[in-house]
Amino acid sequence: MPEQLTTSPYDALLLLSFGGPEGPDDVVPFLANVTRGRGIPEERLKEVGQHYFLFGGVSPINEQNRVLLRALRADFAENGLELPVYWGNRNWAPYLTDTLREMTKDGRRRVAVLATSAYASYSGCRQYRENLAEALATLTDEGLQPPRVDKLRHYFNHPGFVRPMAESVLASLADLPEDVRAGAHLAFTTHSVPLAAADTSGPVDDHGEGGAYVAQHLDVARLIADTVREETGVEHPWQLVYQSRSGAPHIPWLEPDICDHLQTAHDAGAPAVVMVPIGFVSDHMEVLYDLDTEATAKAAELGLPVRRSATVGADERFVAAVRDLLLERAATERGRAVERCALGSLGPSHDLCPVGCCPARTPRPAAAGADSPYA
Repeated sequence: MPEQLTTSPYDALLLLSFGGPEGPDDVVPFLANVTRGRGIPEERLKEVGQHYFLFGGVSPINEQNRVLLRALRADFAENGLELPVYWGNRNWAPYLTDTLREMTKDGRRRVAVLATSAYASYSGCRQYRENLAEALATLTDEGLQPPRVDKLRHYFNHPGFVRPMAESVLASLADLPEDVRAGAHLAFTTHSVPLAAADTSGPVDDHGEGGAYVAQHLDVARLIADTVREETGVEHPWQLVYQSRSGAPHIPWLEPDICDHLQTAHDAGAPAVVMVPIGFVSDHMEVLYDLDTEATAKAAELGLPVRRSATVGADERFVAAVRDLLLERAATERGRAVERCALGSLGPSHDLCPVGCCPARTPRPAAAGADSPYA
């Protein structure tokens, strides 16, 4: 096999995601998994679950991951990578621990992990690393010798992630009525997180003022806005806004919310808005409800034309980017010098999360980082 297609030392790739219910009976148990340890009563979970019940109790995320899984396997086969691809979730079947148990019994000894979250944050990175550590500890307690796991770097600024989104924004703008197209505002959306979590996201040197989480999203938004200007010759006003807030109302979270922003944009005379969900890899429930349902209804109430651009999903360029990230990390682990693809001003992210990166409120072991108990 050519050196550039060698995946050694890795003998498997794990697609690691959030998970979601696949029927009405799954909704409350799924939400109980998501909120485990917070003591939230079942009645409250049923209230929260109304978003899912509106769609038959089914989140699209699992099917979207199945599509991505098939696309990754096909891409690897077409490019001569003889590497199996597994899938495990944090909060619903197939559960991470079950998948790692299967991988262990299949003889996998070194696993590269792709998380379906592109940015640095506690919930988007370290919590996945904590889940990995917890699963590895469970398997060790069972008398198994689990594989070593290495999480692939953040890919928010990889061309295979950014360029499909930029093209989707161009398509959304073209879909607007011609009389409002040139003046349309771009609202780049991502998941809101508590200010304290944002401020401590990324390595310690990046902490403060929204941390790496906000800085990375701003860099991607700027890249897309610049691409739109270059392609259309129009400078569209843009802003990073937030969605999907949850938790206690007295705790400050990143703002403004997308619905509040639509009101502000309308009041300021914006003729139209394109909502761009740069914080999400696929069109799962938080996109389907918070943008396509709630925010779109708010825009209709205002008489404000809106479009929502697509996430990357299983776009062939994103799939190729995953292959690129895998081969890059494999070559690095073999001691080879590699060119690391990244757009924008921040450069490629770290391979190994340093100590103090995206800390938890309550310290817990986390795999695949400089502080990992699993070498």
